[in-house]
Amino acid sequence: MLGTSTKNIVFSVFVNHNAEKNQSEIKHQLSKSQSDFLQPLRQWLDSFDIQNQKLAKFIAKLIPAQCPFERDIILFGRTVAHIPPMCKLNPLYDQFVGLRFRALCYLVDQCGEDIQSYC
Repeated sequence: MLGTSTKNIVFSVFVNHNAEKNQSEIKHQLSKSQSDFLQPLRQWLDSFDIQNQKLAKFIAKLIPAQCPFERDIILFGRTVAHIPPMCKLNPLYDQFVGLRFRALCYLVDQCGEDIQSYC
């Protein structure tokens, strides 16, 4: 109940709590079912342990440090358009970046290698 200077307003008359609860449950179930088919792959990529120097180098070379699709279109010395990075549209982007980071960490920590050539 909300008190005003002239009248009391009761919000429970206007709000149907059951309908809101049902809608939020439906949205949760839809978002859960849409992302479930990639969840096993996400878990596998997150739990992938790098224990081989050749594999770590391969992963560090394979996964780019920056999005290769981001570009500035320059015409007559002036920037005409900018193509934004599209990599974040990839649903596995975070897992690939994490895998590359773990590969680089393995090369530095375990192999004592300089990784500036990969950056």
